[in-house]
Amino acid sequence: MIFQLKRISVTLLALIFSGSALAQSDVTPIFKVTDDWRFSVTPYVWVPGLMATLSNNNGPVTTVDFSMNQIVSNLKSGVMGATEIRKGKWGLSGDFFNATLQNQGAFNATDSTGTARIADLVTLKATMFTGSVLYTVINTKDLNMDALVGARAVFATASVNLNDRVDSLNAATTFNTITPIAGFKGRYRIADSSWYVPYYADAGSGGGTTTLTWQAILGVGKAINNWIDVSLTYRALEADLHGNGSVMKTNLKGPQLAMTFNF
Repeated sequence: MIFQLKRISVTLLALIFSGSALAQSDVTPIFKVTDDWRFSVTPYVWVPGLMATLSNNNGPVTTVDFSMNQIVSNLKSGVMGATEIRKGKWGLSGDFFNATLQNQGAFNATDSTGTARIADLVTLKATMFTGSVLYTVINTKDLNMDALVGARAVFATASVNLNDRVDSLNAATTFNTITPIAGFKGRYRIADSSWYVPYYADAGSGGGTTTLTWQAILGVGKAINNWIDVSLTYRALEADLHGNGSVMKTNLKGPQLAMTFNF
């Protein structure tokens, strides 16, 4: 898995830095709004650091902190990608993220009383889908901005095994929630070139099972030609989830490497 992620990353970076030789002078990263149908598919590799705090039925509180290197080494499986369909100023977008992380081995954790415990095994299985309706509010040769409204669905299972000198705790909690979101996304063209700044932001709160969720993306990209562009961004997502008498606060932040195919 580590080798595959590195190979994908090297390939995409090679395309970014060799793009000047492949690109034509009329290549632009800003799409012009027309009445024609447009489709795009974006496979990506997101390697965030993860911090998750799980409190179970007002009992022990466990904080799990995975660095980016630990995410790669503990990633058991993962599928990531996004797509868009557009016609005129209107469009639909979808983003799918699925990952299973597992960390086995002793490390320190702390419960609600401040007592140090030893975690033997922590597993987090997460599936997230974000779907949105898009409407273009700005479309010039240098700037594109879409307003968006939609929803984020999160299906996650967190389990932890804790042990100390006296007793042990096995806790597993499932979270299933759908939250409405609103935000904006787009691209800013750099110096009339094929380079651009991709940006994205959304936030939402549904009450009940989800107190708050937000997401932000910012980075740099390059249009290789009229059909392919690549980008390297920093992506952050936070969700405050409640379910089955437990609370899980999740924060993911890290680099994302993506390739977009336009049709």
